[in-house]
Amino acid sequence: MRLPYPVRILGLDLGIISAHRGVVVDGEGRVRARRSAVPTAESLTALEAAALRGAEPGARLMVVIEPTGPAWLPIAVFFGRRGHLVVRVSSAKAADLRRFLSRHAKTNGIDAETLARLPLVAPESVEPVELPGAARASLDRRVRAVGRLTAEIGERKTRIRALAAALMPTVDHALGKPVTRADLAVLARWGDPRALQAVSLRRLTAVVAKASGGHSGEGKARAFHAAAEQALALWAGDSAVALADLAAELATEIRLLHAAEIERAEHETVRDAALATVDPDGLAASLPGVGPVGASVLTAVMARPGRFPNAAAFKQFTGLAPRANQTGDTDRKGQPMSKAGPRGLRSVLIRCADTARKQDPQLAAVYHQQMTTRNAPHLKALCVVAARLAERAWVTLADGQPYQLRDVDGTPVTAEEAKQIIAERYTVPPEVRRRRRSGNQKGKIPQQPSAGGKSRPAAGHEATFPTPTVPHRRPRVKQPT
Repeated sequence: MRLPYPVRILGLDLGIISAHRGVVVDGEGRVRARRSAVPTAESLTALEAAALRGAEPGARLMVVIEPTGPAWLPIAVFFGRRGHLVVRVSSAKAADLRRFLSRHAKTNGIDAETLARLPLVAPESVEPVELPGAARASLDRRVRAVGRLTAEIGERKTRIRALAAALMPTVDHALGKPVTRADLAVLARWGDPRALQAVSLRRLTAVVAKASGGHSGEGKARAFHAAAEQALALWAGDSAVALADLAAELATEIRLLHAAEIERAEHETVRDAALATVDPDGLAASLPGVGPVGASVLTAVMARPGRFPNAAAFKQFTGLAPRANQTGDTDRKGQPMSKAGPRGLRSVLIRCADTARKQDPQLAAVYHQQMTTRNAPHLKALCVVAARLAERAWVTLADGQPYQLRDVDGTPVTAEEAKQIIAERYTVPPEVRRRRRSGNQKGKIPQQPSAGGKSRPAAGHEATFPTPTVPHRRPRVKQPT
């Protein structure tokens, strides 16, 4: 990274409950200063003065940090406001260099020196920090809050199912997958199988019907009654089973689940308002398979599309690109994806890809090729589709034009025409799906090189998929012993 002004590199090992440890090096890698600081304006001003002491006139700092919790934000705000360059580094590459420098010791000073030297050793591993505006900052925080609450809700539902099974081992036959509002209404009132058995079938049916909006009724109520009777026959009043205490814990988990759902709904309302401000044209939502949740996560994580030089760079950032494995003139294909990017974005893209392959003929062709000619299982095929979807997302947001569905020859199509094309040409046969699930797969067909080399992918532009050929295999010859 070449800069038009002289710089000194300040590596900051951020502390959560302790002071930040800083090491300053010059352009030749010589250590110029070592100093600690705390996140106050006075302390950081003193650190800035110590770092620039004896530097050339007009010199600025390159502040190198790792994204350690919320501790990086005060540093980025302070030094960015004073005209310095703040960069974040890849944690994996920082760990590699730290391992070399700390073969005989592990100290905060070594960690800070690692960060300071990393731009000199691997300049491609640093990424300038861009602080968002008010709307983007709001969107980012709300997306994170919704994501955490969603994970918490999922964990609580799993815990509720486990506690219900501890009370009534056969209750899983009565519970929905996932746990429904009717299930929660019953378990919150009568988690103890003794209380559940005592309630009348009529009342239990009424509670189930009201909580489910009429979708469930007497059948679910009878299943709950059966689970309670079987549990009481199994426990036979044994004192080792604390039924009342387990039921109380179950009721607590249900109340906490409801509280988390209420909080998530409030964050979702603000998130959607922030998304409308950041992406007023709904470009992210125009992508196939990307609903409101996917659009908000994609827009928040990508931030300004221009910070990525091209679509391939954004795909690499998501961690969906395969790892490179080259030796001499050999370039091994089919490597696992790097998983180097944000886990939440990667998960959202894979889930969106499962819907996008049913809406976009080009993505459906990719999925069909992976399943039928590459011998890929369903999840691997989805990851390939998700990588293509990430490229299309960058092009759509960078160009500022809504996504256009197209056939594989580039012809624009409507949503109805796209579904018809997919049904006629790119439906994976059931026997292929069964073979992929069984694990009894034959050798993988090598990937065929595309004609014309690499090119910048465009949203909805023409995409061709060459028919792979099966190479001739030499027969095995048993070697004499």
